[in-house]
Amino acid sequence: MAEPVALTALILDAALGWPGRLHERIGHPVGGFARIIDGVERRWNRTEGSDLARRWAGIGLLATLLVMAGGIGAAMEWGIRHWAGDFAWPWLALAAWPGLAQRSLYAHVVPVTRALAAGDLDAARRTVGWIVGRDTAVLDEAGVARAGIESLAESFCDGVVAPLFWLLMFGLPGLWAYKAVNTADSLVGHKEAPFTDFGWAAARFDDLLNWVPARLAGFLLCIAGCGGWAVLWRDHRCHASPNAGWPEAAMAGALAVRLGGPTRYDGVPHDKPWMGEGREADVRAMRAGLRVYLRACLMLWLLAALWEGMGR
Repeated sequence: MAEPVALTALILDAALGWPGRLHERIGHPVGGFARIIDGVERRWNRTEGSDLARRWAGIGLLATLLVMAGGIGAAMEWGIRHWAGDFAWPWLALAAWPGLAQRSLYAHVVPVTRALAAGDLDAARRTVGWIVGRDTAVLDEAGVARAGIESLAESFCDGVVAPLFWLLMFGLPGLWAYKAVNTADSLVGHKEAPFTDFGWAAARFDDLLNWVPARLAGFLLCIAGCGGWAVLWRDHRCHASPNAGWPEAAMAGALAVRLGGPTRYDGVPHDKPWMGEGREADVRAMRAGLRVYLRACLMLWLLAALWEGMGR
């Protein structure tokens, strides 16, 4: 009997996202990971310690997260299968559903597009500031559009493709271990002090976990966008991340726009290389990017159905 766990989880996420009322009552698992990481970081990332000591503390954090998240996922999967038997798959899908972010990502990018379409640059800067880390107060229309499209492309990997990939590979333990590591990378995996050494292990392991999903995400975006392959192959190395350049370059090529380029973080200029060689990004490109994203998500549904169908 085929178990459409991943496909059902994708459908639940697309239909419902993570409802606000549910978030208010019980929060979100990622929020739980974030609180644990924050508490451990405050206790273990001691500035008076040596660089090596902080690196080992970061390795300890990573190991703790893998054991905790993977163990909880394994216990959930074992318990559900033990309790529900042949009818475990709907319950497994419910347990996997919060680990996917198709609808959430779409819902965060759409307000940026609407604000730009309405000519409200201040609102566009404010809404894009919810999903990117760069300084948004100085962005022009093209800068806001670039930020929104880049976040859409990169988060397609981190929020959709990668968790789905690890769910298909290793079930609930794989999904939730990935989400814990990805959350740690977001919070402490920075090159700047005081996270340079403490966040090293989380950042490197997140790079490893995203290696295959990032390339898959890039390929899917090119297929969904009916092009962009030349830019993908040429410009994916322009990104500082070994993985984020794949979906971002693919989106730049598919939309025939320029992404990347100079920007500012915490008031400090960063002269990032350009990806793509087309026109400046604008609201039309953002709308096209959302359409490409939706088509790529639908292709993931098909891949999940085919993969799980092979398990008959």
